[in-house]
Amino acid sequence: MLAGVDLGGTKTEIICLTPDTGAEIFRHREASPRGDYQATLNNIIALVTTAEQKCGEAITSLGIGIPGTICSETRCVKNANSTWLNGHPLANDLRKMLDRPVAVDNDANCFAVSEAVDGAGAGQDVVFGVIIGTGCGAGVAYKGKAHIGINGIGGEWGHNPLPWPRQYHENAATLNAQSIAAREAILSPIYTHKPYVPHFVEQAHDNEFPGHACYCGKFGCLETWISGTGFENDYARRSGHALKGAEIVQRAEAGDDPHALDTLDMYIDRLGRGLAHVVDILDPDAIVLGGGMGNIARLYAALPDKLAHYCFSSTLRVNILPPKHGDSSGVRGAAWLGQSA
Repeated sequence: MLAGVDLGGTKTEIICLTPDTGAEIFRHREASPRGDYQATLNNIIALVTTAEQKCGEAITSLGIGIPGTICSETRCVKNANSTWLNGHPLANDLRKMLDRPVAVDNDANCFAVSEAVDGAGAGQDVVFGVIIGTGCGAGVAYKGKAHIGINGIGGEWGHNPLPWPRQYHENAATLNAQSIAAREAILSPIYTHKPYVPHFVEQAHDNEFPGHACYCGKFGCLETWISGTGFENDYARRSGHALKGAEIVQRAEAGDDPHALDTLDMYIDRLGRGLAHVVDILDPDAIVLGGGMGNIARLYAALPDKLAHYCFSSTLRVNILPPKHGDSSGVRGAAWLGQSA
């Protein structure tokens, strides 16, 4: 049987599939150890052992999706938002501990391939798969195969800056009026229907420039704004207290918490700005939103209009879809990946 492991910042999940049809045989998840590389390895070993015991047969193919990538030069993990993985030879360590071949790839690449092969993007040439959970990552699938790139960072969208950041200024209204005048002086007639995007804001909690510090060493990365963590942090800045993302969304939908509603509205706008750059550069046939934030139904209704505002096109067709395989799409992609080990 085939098996895939999705190593996330919050949970680690294993799935076992039949090799012919991809039917699910077994699935189980455990909380991910945080800050401890050896505990992470042990957790994966325990999941593999449990799966084989429960299924009564050996895993013949194993793939693992990680929130980072394997450096082609050092064979160690790099770019992981689970920073305790960085610099370690995860793939080689697991091969030794399990005494079998193991394929390791970026979790967003696994997700994109899963949705491109038999998921929401099936039949489309170019699928951009987004994972917005604890962190923020993405993968590009072309004709059902992951585009990894020569540096292994194809699709690393989360560490690009938030486009068109807003800046707090006490004279925001005056500065925006000046910007509107400059815009109108050169605006092409085919873009007059697009609204002005304010560059200056009157509330300090809406300030986006230079942005928040990111573990990659830069400021203002998309991950710090549109991950689930970024969403929760934004609510805390607005309201003065912390809530989990699901509760923030629930309060926003109920309409009884203005801070929650503002947080969700701004989240949709920021996600739209980030995806607009993807559409302008890649123009994918489908964009699939995975991870915990991808479960917010309002995103799918609101984002097409946001992208129409921000993309460099007078008209826009865009397919933004929830994953067919839900939260298990990434781990399914990891299982298919294992066949290449």
